[in-house]
Amino acid sequence: MREIRGADGRFFTPGDGISTRHSFSYGAHYDPDNIGFGPLIAINTETLEPGAGYDSHRHADVEIVTWVLEGTLHHEDSTGHSGTITPGIAQRLSAGTGVEHTERNASETEELVFVQMMLVSDHDGDPSYAQVDVEPRTAELAPTVEVEAPADLFVVRLGSGDSVTVPAAVRSLVHVTRGSINLGDTTLTSGDEARLTDEDAYDLSAAGDGGEALIWQLWR
Repeated sequence: MREIRGADGRFFTPGDGISTRHSFSYGAHYDPDNIGFGPLIAINTETLEPGAGYDSHRHADVEIVTWVLEGTLHHEDSTGHSGTITPGIAQRLSAGTGVEHTERNASETEELVFVQMMLVSDHDGDPSYAQVDVEPRTAELAPTVEVEAPADLFVVRLGSGDSVTVPAAVRSLVHVTRGSINLGDTTLTSGDEARLTDEDAYDLSAAGDGGEALIWQLWR
């Protein structure tokens, strides 16, 4: 079964210097038919104006994975980690029994755009942190950080004429972050998603000049 969800249908939350597009029910937005996909419960595209950000706030029992699209994200958390995340780095924070973190646009002049994703976690201990430099090669699935959940995250970049085969999984979600990518006869553009359940391996191909996508392979 395939379900296509367009970028324009995502929930929208405006704020003070921050705007967010949500793929699933989140905050004030509730849709009982769209609270998650397997263990995946949030895909939020955050746009932060220069200097804007989120003050310290708490999470527990979730895996938090962050992928920056534009700009520089400054983060601090109660595990003792502090630093910046730029495009090409995948960050994972396992909240475990509870963690507090702060996220801000590190620039006073440039906009920050990032995708933050959350999964129901199997990690029930102290919070832990990891980040990985990801170098996705054209037309290959590039692995990112490992999560403590029945899931794997990959990045794919497709240039003009490229294609890639995604292996079968219990569930698979394609979230396009840049450009345009074809799933069969369907063209997905930035912010669009395809959710596949109990399907065989499938092919993605470049539409026009191609694009980039985050792919979640989910095992329940």
